[in-house]
Amino acid sequence: MLSPDTKYPIEKITDQVVFLKNDITNPNIIVGDYTYYNYGDNGTSFEKENVLLIFACQLIIGKFCQIANGTRFIMSDANHQMDGFSTFPFFVFGIDSYTPNLPRKGDTYIGNDVWFGDHATILPGITIGDGCIIGANATVAKDIPPYSIVVGNPGKVIRRRFDDETIAKLLDIEWWNFDIKTITDNVQAIVGADIEKLMQIKESLR
Repeated sequence: MLSPDTKYPIEKITDQVVFLKNDITNPNIIVGDYTYYNYGDNGTSFEKENVLLIFACQLIIGKFCQIANGTRFIMSDANHQMDGFSTFPFFVFGIDSYTPNLPRKGDTYIGNDVWFGDHATILPGITIGDGCIIGANATVAKDIPPYSIVVGNPGKVIRRRFDDETIAKLLDIEWWNFDIKTITDNVQAIVGADIEKLMQIKESLR
């Protein structure tokens, strides 16, 4: 397995796929090892084009996430005041005679091994659990529990990927936190859904 510090992990084929943490300069965006983004033909700056208005909040993305082209994270700093007669941000344009009452929804948290389809949109202050699949063009407006499949606008959970017992075991195992040699030596168990093998590995590492 390549080092997570490699920027272009499949450079021989394309330079449009990056291990994302190596392409981030904004300290408010924190990305785990091996999470990748596919730029496609639409730009070369994830933090400028795909993370909208991040100043006082954070975007935290776990390890081994797969982020397809056009996925956008709208941050809490992008909100407008909604309790007055106008939502227009007058203060942005030099009118400072009032203090805006902006809704603050906090940081956005993305778990580990989350797959985002093309042009998914994540609204401010959302938490998406480990192992989720977010469908193409889905708009996620509320927290999503681990190992859920989400589609549509507004995004809805259509089903959980596994039964509750298996999900509980996966959340205890946290295979993404194994050292990379253990992961690569046991890829077949991970992609082949061999929960007993993964439980044995976890127990051996305790």
